[in-house]
Amino acid sequence: MNQKKETLTTAFGAPVADDQNSITAGADGPALLQDVKLLEKLAHFNRERIPERVVHAKGAGAHGYFIVTNDLSRYTRAAFLSEVGKRTDTFVRFSTVGGGRDSADTERDPRGFAVKFYTEEGNYDLVGNNTPVFFIRDAMKFPDFIHSQKKNPATNCKDPDMFWDFLSLTPESVHQVTILFSDRGVPFSYRHMNGYGSHTFKWYNEAGEFVWVKYHIKTDQGNRTLSETEAVKLRGEDPDHATRDLYRAIEKGEFPSWTVYVQVIPPGAAMDYKWNIFDVTKVVPHSDFPLQELGKLVLNRNPENYFAEVEQAAFNPGSLVPGIAASPDKLLQGRLFGYHDAHLHRLGPNYHQIPINQSRNSPETNYQRDSYMQQGGGSGPNYWPNTMGGPAPAGPGVEEAGFDVSGHAARHPFVPADDYKQAGDLFRKVMDEPRREALVSNIVGHLKGALGRLQLRSSVMFFKADEEYGRRVAEGLGLNVARIEELAAMSHEELVKATS
Repeated sequence: MNQKKETLTTAFGAPVADDQNSITAGADGPALLQDVKLLEKLAHFNRERIPERVVHAKGAGAHGYFIVTNDLSRYTRAAFLSEVGKRTDTFVRFSTVGGGRDSADTERDPRGFAVKFYTEEGNYDLVGNNTPVFFIRDAMKFPDFIHSQKKNPATNCKDPDMFWDFLSLTPESVHQVTILFSDRGVPFSYRHMNGYGSHTFKWYNEAGEFVWVKYHIKTDQGNRTLSETEAVKLRGEDPDHATRDLYRAIEKGEFPSWTVYVQVIPPGAAMDYKWNIFDVTKVVPHSDFPLQELGKLVLNRNPENYFAEVEQAAFNPGSLVPGIAASPDKLLQGRLFGYHDAHLHRLGPNYHQIPINQSRNSPETNYQRDSYMQQGGGSGPNYWPNTMGGPAPAGPGVEEAGFDVSGHAARHPFVPADDYKQAGDLFRKVMDEPRREALVSNIVGHLKGALGRLQLRSSVMFFKADEEYGRRVAEGLGLNVARIEELAAMSHEELVKATS
């Protein structure tokens, strides 16, 4: 276990000083394009699978609409949110995350919840999950996280050692792990689960004022989940259960719907808030920033061709419209590059011309030309500026509201308030005893297949969130609880050394 380790390098052999933190403008600033290590890592990751998606490969989708039910236009100039009653066509894709296209719908896995709004100012994509948080908070870690959840490169089988080794080395994951192994970890169907934007986003109005927002998409069908026993049974009987359920409900006219809410966070309140609102591993309590209703999302039409509409659907967090912008969230910053780059690889440079991805209400007018599957391009000039009547920039009227950025450009490690408290609060304050019992049972059932040292390290992670939580996991695994308590008193670095 004490063998000399090789030095991590770039693809061209240069040594890598830090493989955990992106280069940002200041500790909380946006990522910088000069971070060639991040770009290399994300670009290579996007090209590792052909032709299915690297993540979210198994999915289902449907057409529908969004209608505004509450006027929040004082916060955003987005035209599709400008007045109560305004209706916008949508396409929604649901998915599992880690498995391939042949995986079961009832795997214990987060669910993707991606919404494409066909607005009059272009397409707006809200690309979220069915959980309000995520496992990691820096895009630099994303390829490693997904690799740990995929199949072992030697055995081609799921590997609990890989799974728990990475997560127990990444304390920021404990909140999402707790949600994943709770009864929320396996939704009964796509209709019976919530969606979340997860990240914090920026809304800005015509006066150039901005606020931070978080999206919550609450199912009107009621939350419904599967126990581990029910999920395992369905995996064998009907691995396409959720896909079939969505299609049949819409076919019968039982149109699923969700109520969309936002939390609005003024910039001043965010600066001194007890949690970093750009940390996607944390929630912002509703008691501090209440949910405000925004509208209703309804799905009322099935695809006519799965491949053309669902498989070729491409969602991009960088597909934004005037009035909505990104935040300095480090994971979101990486996704702005990663998703578009993945589509270029999987579907080609003109993936935006595929009908399901086309902007329906605001035609494309730019100077991009040629390459694979080009469907038009026009005969005008392909450069700007020109005096040939080509399209011109709209000017400052649609420009994003700015915010201050400063700081030392470096790979800043994240300084969290506490990676364990919210997971502990979820266990102590939100879950009742039957749910706590199911959570521990689900974790023990999965973790018992991992190496003993990984069981120890993972149990310590849960113990740091809540002593009872960690103790019950340890007891379920037959571990020495006194040893868990001893390890829990160590720093993370000492713990890793003691369990490696």
